Amino acid sequence: MSRYWSELVRQLEPYVPGEQPKIDGLIKLNTNESPYPPSPKVHDVLSGDAIDRLRLYPDPNSSRLKQTIADYYRLKPENTFVGNGSDEVLAFAFMAFFKQNKPLLFPDITYSFYPVYCQLFGIEAQRLPLTDDLRIELDQYSTENGGIIFPNPNAPTGRALPLEDIEALLKRNTDSVVLVDEAYVDFGAESAAQLVDRYPNLLVTQTLSKSRSLAGLRLGFALGAPELIDALDRVKNSFNSYPVDRLAEAAAVVALEDDAYFQQCRDKIIATREWTNEQLTALGFRVLPSAANFLFARPPEGVDAAELAQQLREARILVRYFNKPRIEGFLRITIGNDEEMNRLIETLGALIK
Repeated sequence: MSRYWSELVRQLEPYVPGEQPKIDGLIKLNTNESPYPPSPKVHDVLSGDAIDRLRLYPDPNSSRLKQTIADYYRLKPENTFVGNGSDEVLAFAFMAFFKQNKPLLFPDITYSFYPVYCQLFGIEAQRLPLTDDLRIELDQYSTENGGIIFPNPNAPTGRALPLEDIEALLKRNTDSVVLVDEAYVDFGAESAAQLVDRYPNLLVTQTLSKSRSLAGLRLGFALGAPELIDALDRVKNSFNSYPVDRLAEAAAVVALEDDAYFQQCRDKIIATREWTNEQLTALGFRVLPSAANFLFARPPEGVDAAELAQQLREARILVRYFNKPRIEGFLRITIGNDEEMNRLIETLGALIK
């Protein structure tokens, strides 16, 4: 550790992203990226003229993108906020809403950036355990709190919550912000965006990284009441007043507008997910119900998950293993294209035999 570090930096345990190795011929099923390219219209807008305009600052309000998002969700631009990926949007939300004198509530097994942000921003946290079958039970979220956050579907389990359960929580928890992190919602869950007009303490975050195939562009957004959006803007404008660049905004607009292409790719991923689920089950895996673009699966009895992940790596297939209590026996497997998933199943069959 450097003697120049602050005490805060010394104590931090940073988020560890999925591995991004540079190995030819590798099948990457570890970071929940889309196996398909973004809308062809993205290529059309990233023209020479757009590149020439990079000498100019972008619109600090990303007005065109906000309008596109608002139209898509039948809301107003004042209900939308955009940032560099949903991780940045989440960071702003932690600063804007969750630094309270009561604890932030979130699941004990969930997106591992939440405790990192709590440590970074000095936020007290209370983790509520998933059920024995690894479901979020929102009835537990009834104590006094300075906010509530959870993904729907949850990560890394892939399990989704019914919209009525989320609305029931909003009806009884009215004095703090409820943030629903919908990074994977397009693959089978029902978005809480339709509740934004009815519940002023609801904030919904989404990303264009997964279902819109724009992970390399870094674009995320939030939907909420104007009062919540104003708070996010105050934090953003105190940190970086130009977060979304010109090329990113142009690409995001056409990716959202090309709904037919989005649905086509999403439906292919869902179909491949269901096929993979069946194949893994036939091999003896216990696979949790998934509404995401990945599966959370426990290998057959007697097969060690960590060892199997290493054996797959040696076969040039990457999956994600979490060495954490209660889930150390599972692998998280991103859904790739059909050829990649066939190769995975064939390799697993050989390894398990």
